Amino acid sequence: MTHPVVIVGASMGGLRTAESLRRFGYTGPITVIGQEIHAPYNRPPLSKEVLAKEVTHEAVAFEQRPATADVNWVLGTKAVSLDSEHNTVTDSEGQVHQYSALVIATGLRPRRVNFPNGELANRFALRTLDDAIALRSQLSEGKNVVIIGGGFIGCEVAATATKLGCNVTVIHNAAHPMLRPLGTELASQMQFRHEAMGVRFLLKREAKDLVGDSHVTGVVLNDGTVIDCDVLIEAVGSLPNVEWLSNNNIDRNDGVLVDSAMRVMKKDGTAFKNIFAIGDVARFANPIFDLVPRKVEHWNIPTETAKRAGSVIASMLNGAEDYPAILDEDFKPVPSFWSDQYDIHLLAFGLLSLADKVTLVAGDVEGDCVFEYHRGDQLVGVCGIGMRSVVQSYRAKFV
Repeated sequence: MTHPVVIVGASMGGLRTAESLRRFGYTGPITVIGQEIHAPYNRPPLSKEVLAKEVTHEAVAFEQRPATADVNWVLGTKAVSLDSEHNTVTDSEGQVHQYSALVIATGLRPRRVNFPNGELANRFALRTLDDAIALRSQLSEGKNVVIIGGGFIGCEVAATATKLGCNVTVIHNAAHPMLRPLGTELASQMQFRHEAMGVRFLLKREAKDLVGDSHVTGVVLNDGTVIDCDVLIEAVGSLPNVEWLSNNNIDRNDGVLVDSAMRVMKKDGTAFKNIFAIGDVARFANPIFDLVPRKVEHWNIPTETAKRAGSVIASMLNGAEDYPAILDEDFKPVPSFWSDQYDIHLLAFGLLSLADKVTLVAGDVEGDCVFEYHRGDQLVGVCGIGMRSVVQSYRAKFV
């Protein structure tokens, strides 16, 4: 073996894959290609506590461990094409990277709204460190901040901007913010807490256009209302970064379809032997819930899928006798996420959005509380405000 394991994507998933390869005994070369100029860093705090302060790489950078000190980091460079037949990746500098195994860890990018008058400054989305740096420079006291999208990112940024003294309006197309994952009772309570801090919600509304000549000065709603706006933040979901994989017979419908070993699936239903996908971009079935492949955008999934891919690749490249058995192991990670909004600390396990019944099981919805999420008779999730020990006790119920 002369060619490295090539990991495309230098965020948490890429770093954790490199660490996993070393942990499971792979000692060969590793190359990580990353579009950003920054070494791997932690994204979730960018919409929470870090955004409220001075945003720097030092504040979110992951510790580089000795085991990955010899990794070849190719940063500030984008992968532009894959040739799965010849085992090569070509980057934006024209360099061709030959691989023994490839890991796709390119993640997601923010979805943007297409406005007729859309070529204006002061429009922001939040995914990267540079996004957060640019946005933080605009969040000053008295600014009229309009957020399109009332999901977790939108609400976390709303909380941060409010604490910084901004006048915040959230435009959301549902009856409550965070409704789909949290359910009506908890979502409406979260809305109430935001409103008590001064956030204004315009619900069951849509933004149709922008006002301004060079900078955004207003947002036009579908009922014709115009909202004053100095800073516009779009938090309307995400798109998988899979365009560079075209013409390779890869199933990349809504992310990259993988099997339980994180091996990328071809359109004919067979797996590539040496191409893997991990993290937000991977679509996989989790037997905890059912056999439907899904992208899971929870904070622990890049780490869990990276561990799985690293163990399989190391076993394959080291010629381990138990490689077939490792391939056949069940992969059943318990999804988890957390969200800080003001002094509200949400913690969840499972896939809350699968539920058709949500039940308060502990505490008081106006204070600290825990909700169970069921699909029929099956427990599919738990979420709590505070009461961390109670919420964490549920993790074992999914294993």
